Amino acid sequence: MRLKEGVPLWAALAVPVVAVDRLGLNEPLSVAQQLTGLTVLAVAVALCRARPLPAFLLAAALGVATAPSLFTLAYGPAFAVFALLLGRRADRARTALLGFGGIAVVGTVKIAVRDVDPAVEWSVLMATLVFGAVFPWLAGRYWRQGRELAAAGWARADQLEREQRIVADRARLRERARIAQDMHDSLGHELSLIAVRAGALQVAPDLPDPHRGAAADLREAASQATDRLHAIIGLLREEGDEQAPLAPAGESVAALVARATESGLRITYADDGPRPDAQSDPARRELTELTESAELTEGTVHRVVQEALTNAAKHAPGAHVTVTVARDGSATAVTVTNGRVDAHIDGHVDGRTDEAGAGPATPSHGGSGLRTLHARLTDLGGTLEAGPYGHGFRVTARLPHRGVASLPPAPAGARLAHARRRTALAFGAAVTAGVLLVGGTFAWYAYSRTHSVLAPADYARLRVGEPRAEAERVLPDRTVADPPLERAPTPPPPGADCAYYRASGELFTAVAHFRLCFGGGEQGRLVDKAVIPTASEADKKRNKDLQKTERMR
Repeated sequence: MRLKEGVPLWAALAVPVVAVDRLGLNEPLSVAQQLTGLTVLAVAVALCRARPLPAFLLAAALGVATAPSLFTLAYGPAFAVFALLLGRRADRARTALLGFGGIAVVGTVKIAVRDVDPAVEWSVLMATLVFGAVFPWLAGRYWRQGRELAAAGWARADQLEREQRIVADRARLRERARIAQDMHDSLGHELSLIAVRAGALQVAPDLPDPHRGAAADLREAASQATDRLHAIIGLLREEGDEQAPLAPAGESVAALVARATESGLRITYADDGPRPDAQSDPARRELTELTESAELTEGTVHRVVQEALTNAAKHAPGAHVTVTVARDGSATAVTVTNGRVDAHIDGHVDGRTDEAGAGPATPSHGGSGLRTLHARLTDLGGTLEAGPYGHGFRVTARLPHRGVASLPPAPAGARLAHARRRTALAFGAAVTAGVLLVGGTFAWYAYSRTHSVLAPADYARLRVGEPRAEAERVLPDRTVADPPLERAPTPPPPGADCAYYRASGELFTAVAHFRLCFGGGEQGRLVDKAVIPTASEADKKRNKDLQKTERMR
């Protein structure tokens, strides 16, 4: 970390180390211990940018060395700050989780080898680890992800700005391809009808031979023009980018069939009902509001019939054609069947009939016209089948009235709100579990401390040699599980059964302890009593003894 950032951070973390000791909120530390802790904090600050995990573990080591339960007012702020920086700067979550697990194991082992109340100390250890490490680490990761998302959003905006120009160019190209495809479909259909009329004129019995030859030339020229148009349009067409070409303005399927019939095609047309109306059908009205108008269905039906009639006129001139349009409340079905046909349709279809020769063959989508139709109907949620049927050819299409789009997905705002609710519930559950853990731990801590208090007046009334049964009348229900044995003024009598009690019920502060030692078992007597002072009182007494010794010299 840079010096101008590291020094203020180290100074802020050093304040609790010095202040807590001066205020007497924990067991006093010697000057050497404080200097060691401040040095370790300085090393952790220096490592926290490049090595966030070792910096966090150094702060945790200070807490574990000071208190087995990891809870310490002196190093607790540093522990939480380095956990926050670990989440902010560490790339992988696995290393942090392994670090949390290692701290829990080390703290548990230290609690197990010391003569303390394991339930209370382990609960405090877990609560400190959850609230002092895991939650700050999660906050750091959230902070990191927020910054990364913001950076990604700006990068995405720059990319979209660049792509917008490309999209505009491609839109112009797609429009050219759409117009070209529309020209291919409309002009190709008209040229096919011209060829049909020329063929009918060619076989007229009263036509002179020179005119018959001219009609044949006209028919051949119309066919060649159709092929040339197909080749030219194919150069402009972009596969997969094209939207549905528009039908001739105002022309219905019935008008298309009538025009083809006037040109010489033999067509039987059947339509079982009116086309769908977006104003009268609620489902269609909803679809109109969400996607496109109901005219899209009629336009697609028009294209299917137009393509099928063009292929029939081109490859099966003179064959009878049947056009059937069937509509119900959910879909429109179109079937166009012609009689005897050449080896292929539109130069790109090679379907096969079934064994009986009377069922629709496997559809083929290789040709320009039929491929375009198949792609369009697939986009609309429909189907297209084209292939030999009996001795002829059949094209079958089915288009759902709601094929363009189904009901829209949930809005992005609703999905984001749902994700936020789930995150809030997860954090709420974690906080609730932590609160219960801390609350239970604090309740047990308060109960065990307040129920092991021996009033100083009762302690003063106890006399050495007093029977144990009489002494127990004033003793509290519980004894201290982790007494400060190192500060006892004298060692306990050999073979005596000693019990320790708190001199005050104050919590989270150092208090004096009383030691009562009994001999002779349950019927024994009080053989020794002593006061174990707090660490600060012991230091003062030690200093006074040293001064007295120096004066005596």
